[in-house]
Amino acid sequence: MSVAGHSGTAAHGSDIVCAGISSLAQTALLGIGRHLHREVDYEVASGDLRMKLKGEPDDLTEAILETMLLGFAEIAKTNPEAVRILDSQEVK
Repeated sequence: MSVAGHSGTAAHGSDIVCAGISSLAQTALLGIGRHLHREVDYEVASGDLRMKLKGEPDDLTEAILETMLLGFAEIAKTNPEAVRILDSQEVK
């Protein structure tokens, strides 16, 4: 999973769209690592979060990631100019 960039809909530090996406992504990362005790490689920087699960995902991991994507999709519905959701086949 990779989340990159700022939405550009408000000044840095007060962007509600960016904050919402970041919160969902970081919560998913925490849930997978701390609640499910799955090993995850990750990097977090300003505007970027990259996560790679070590091993194959199980049903609970998939549930957390799908829930995160549902949240992303809802934010994208109301802010289509600020959020793009790409699947791995679209990322080069």
